[in-house]
Amino acid sequence: MRTTKSLCPECLAVVDASIFEEDGRVMLEKTCTRHGSFKDVYFSSAEQFRRLGGYRHEGAGVTNPNTATDRDCPGSCGLCRSHRTTTLLANIDVTNRCNQACPVCFSNASQSGYLYEPSLGQIRAMIQMLRDQKPVPCPAVQFTGGEPTLRSDILHIIRIAREFKIGQVQMATNGIKLAGSPGFCNSLAAAGLDSVYLQFDGVTEEPFKAIRGYNALPLKLKAVENCRAAGLRGIFLVPTLARGVNDAQAGDIIRFAADNRDTVSGINFQPISFTGRVNREERTEKRITIPDLLDLIEEQTDGAITPEDFYPVPFVAPISQLISALGSDPVAEFTVHPHCGSGTYVYIENGKMMPVTRFIDVEGLIEHISELAQSRYGWIGKYPSKIKRIGSLISTLHKFIDTAKAPRSIDIKRIIINVLIKGTGDTIREFNKYTLFVGAMHFMDLYNMDLERVRRCGIHYATPDGRIIPFCTYNTIYRTEVEKKFAVPLIPH
Repeated sequence: MRTTKSLCPECLAVVDASIFEEDGRVMLEKTCTRHGSFKDVYFSSAEQFRRLGGYRHEGAGVTNPNTATDRDCPGSCGLCRSHRTTTLLANIDVTNRCNQACPVCFSNASQSGYLYEPSLGQIRAMIQMLRDQKPVPCPAVQFTGGEPTLRSDILHIIRIAREFKIGQVQMATNGIKLAGSPGFCNSLAAAGLDSVYLQFDGVTEEPFKAIRGYNALPLKLKAVENCRAAGLRGIFLVPTLARGVNDAQAGDIIRFAADNRDTVSGINFQPISFTGRVNREERTEKRITIPDLLDLIEEQTDGAITPEDFYPVPFVAPISQLISALGSDPVAEFTVHPHCGSGTYVYIENGKMMPVTRFIDVEGLIEHISELAQSRYGWIGKYPSKIKRIGSLISTLHKFIDTAKAPRSIDIKRIIINVLIKGTGDTIREFNKYTLFVGAMHFMDLYNMDLERVRRCGIHYATPDGRIIPFCTYNTIYRTEVEKKFAVPLIPH
């Protein structure tokens, strides 16, 4: 299908790799002159690989890169001039301490032997760096770790982010402290936290025992309950998905989210990425890719949600382009690689799940939006005015909505127009109020690393040394280097 560059899982050397079809799947194979050949599943469905790949959008990257050099990717991560997508979501690790010891985790102070906790000044500088990014300031920040709630000043950190007028302030957490303290949940809401990314691996105790080492389900349920009472309406469930562990519960997790729609905004499935050295047998046994997940969802929801209801991240890039065309300032464009992640929105009415694709011609609508955003659209010699673009959108929107199938309880036309014309946090939150987001993001490991995907990553880590590093290279290459550079020895208690 194509060639790319990858990394040797043993020595991290940049090597040539081939991506090809085999028995209906897409494989990645590479050879290191020192450590031999490696082969792994890249995408479990060649058909879905082609379908999702058709929605690729090329980004322009940043105009003020953080690194002066531009060596072969990923040697100059920081961001460099070769990177094609601005920062859509920035992760800031506020600690590597944790009150769990999960074998699938990227970061754990007790195992590393050192403590990594950036100061408030360093955190402020990282946020400033993200907001200084051009042509578009980073619109969303997620505080993570480790377990960020272990920092006694986490509320102050959230308030610092609010000072920078970040559109979305998020926190990734295992939920232990949220479950144990309703007052803490109230304080998070008061500090201005928008979203809680809650580790949530299933609806029975077995997946938690396998992935976390103990039955954490009661804690998760209590955390959801306490967030509800505190008015935190932006919970996203984050299941780490592994074959044979919790892949049979994808549908039940979606139903749980639907039943708690007043508090849960969505689910972001994360197929497992392998840390460290893992033999081929174990990878084959547990590896699961996005097409696998989409098939499981169709099967476990009895066809209520199908693979064709899902679209890749860059599918919505024309919406950003239209909002930029209608406004005075550019907005972030979702030009992520099409094989990184996929998602859909599901409307829930009387317990029935209905993807928005069932009553909206999303492909036709996005095509029309793209024409409005980018072309002269019939006005010879000049681009249409803002009024003409809006008028065309309003007058043609009915063509893309099947009102006979659309839910009766919402004015879907008004909501869509508000999102497209205003593009503000409030209008997007109104859309989210009526829908449940179901998505998947498959982060890469050293065995399926595709450096073309890295160059189009939109989820980055900010670091205290003034760099912005793509998620997959940070967690496979740079994490230990960065943490050790700013760490202190861990003093045992």
